[in-house]
Amino acid sequence: MPSRTISSNWILLSLAISAFAIGSTEFISVGLLPLLTRSFGISLSQGGLTVSLYAAGITVGAPVLALLTNRWNRKHLLLAIMVTFLIGNLLAATAPTFGILLAGRIIAALAHGIFMAIASLIAADVVAPQKRASAIAVMFTGLTLATVTGVPLGTFIGEHLGWRASFLFLILLGLVGLITNALLVPRDLPLPRPTSVKGIWRILKQPQLLLILIITALGYGATFPVYTYLTPILNQQMGWSTSAIVVILVFYGIAVAIGNTLGGRFANRRPLPVIIKMFAGLALALLLVRLTINLQVWGLLAVVVMGLFAFMNVPGLQLYIVQLAETYTPNEVSLASALNISAFNVGIMLGSGLGGQAVAQGQLTNTPWLGIGMLVFGIGVAAGLQRLENRQPQRNIVKEHH
Repeated sequence: MPSRTISSNWILLSLAISAFAIGSTEFISVGLLPLLTRSFGISLSQGGLTVSLYAAGITVGAPVLALLTNRWNRKHLLLAIMVTFLIGNLLAATAPTFGILLAGRIIAALAHGIFMAIASLIAADVVAPQKRASAIAVMFTGLTLATVTGVPLGTFIGEHLGWRASFLFLILLGLVGLITNALLVPRDLPLPRPTSVKGIWRILKQPQLLLILIITALGYGATFPVYTYLTPILNQQMGWSTSAIVVILVFYGIAVAIGNTLGGRFANRRPLPVIIKMFAGLALALLLVRLTINLQVWGLLAVVVMGLFAFMNVPGLQLYIVQLAETYTPNEVSLASALNISAFNVGIMLGSGLGGQAVAQGQLTNTPWLGIGMLVFGIGVAAGLQRLENRQPQRNIVKEHH
């Protein structure tokens, strides 16, 4: 354990609280999309930039900031991250134009990327080796709880007090995260090994690591052609009112939280075979959404099933790249974790971008097919990685000690 005075449970709690604030920020624009389009006089597909550009900020920010801050004290870095997060949301809350709102979103996204990269490693480091996926899942529970309560509450605030009040709500959450990090995170957390820009190339030229990054982007991103436009799907296609959608988002988030917890438990030892099964489950859920997209009750049930599988793969994907990096690029474990956070958000950009193109062409009802297509490719790449690993049993990456 890195600290004799602070329990790993308290450390994981503080990380989960910060992840809750950050997760609420990432997805809140999904619920606010109709308000933002009306306020700034923009199209629905333009409003989708609040999701895709946020993902771009994470994608760039995670590896770049991981390199720049690699030898910073972990606690000081966490505090700096939360301050940056607050600045970005303050800019968004006071934005006079849509462009400035997007700038605030990007600043918050930079904080998001580096936070998730180092928080995953801290979570894995403070528990026993056989509990690492579960520890990562606890940290990611902050993100999933944000979809249960943070996003619906932010949407409710936006509907009643205006979208700017929703961003002020995010600032309040960020302050709580800053305080818990200051109080609960120890100062003596271990630093990663020194690395450099060349470390990115060392990771990308390793076939196993490159393949898992592709798998992460395709599998995680597959939800986002639908999820980015979930509010208009529920409203325009399934006929739910805006007040009902706030409640629906709560149930969706509960399903996501359950799926994330189950995913952590399933993936503790051998993540890859489990990840493939989770991708198949998500593909079936998206097929159900497409088949029931014009049915109010059955469509809602399909959306909840989609939520169950949406984040289930996250703990396994994040643990697996750490395991691979420990074997193939041991000096670049921190950077590999950051690149996988980037891969998650390449997936969000790809998924929400494809969804935006479909919506712009009047194909809102066909967005689930795009996610299914991403999953078919993801399962194919994952099967290839599994064959590659099976041919190298002497270098099997499932570790019990580190």
